[in-house]
Amino acid sequence: MSIDLLEIKNKIRKINDFPKKGILFYDITTVLNSPEHLKFIIDEMAKKVVGLDFDLIICPESRGFIFGVPLSYKLNKGFVPARKPGKLPYTSVSKPYALEYGTNSIEIHIDAIKPNQKVLIVDDLLATGGTYKVLAELIEEVGGKVTGFLSFIELKNLDGRKNLVGYGNILSLIEF
Repeated sequence: MSIDLLEIKNKIRKINDFPKKGILFYDITTVLNSPEHLKFIIDEMAKKVVGLDFDLIICPESRGFIFGVPLSYKLNKGFVPARKPGKLPYTSVSKPYALEYGTNSIEIHIDAIKPNQKVLIVDDLLATGGTYKVLAELIEEVGGKVTGFLSFIELKNLDGRKNLVGYGNILSLIEF
């Protein structure tokens, strides 16, 4: 069975007005439930970062974890979970950020990233860039260095890259 990115893109279900009116939601469960598609996606995402120098992968919950943990395993890199407030058991640093459809906060353990460690930020979706930007700020606040950003899907019409000016290596697998 031969899989390509167009097949993956065409299998992503689009749901109008979720989680609220006016939002077009890209449902990735339609590709995640196939072991062949999931393996293909992880392998292709890993190829995107060949040659990139980084020590850790950080991902926001929850859909970022879907891609970050298998990528960390495949690439032999450490994994840092970025969580919603109150979910981490140790001292953490937190920052608020804007979503395409609201606001939230995200936090990491204060000691999750050592000074000068190079970090790749991975998530399922690059929309407005708000999540990526706040994670970059948290990484820098604890002394880490952002090496790049990798997303499964990028929504080009929301121009999330404009929020990441000054950072390099903004990579995505599929664009809408």
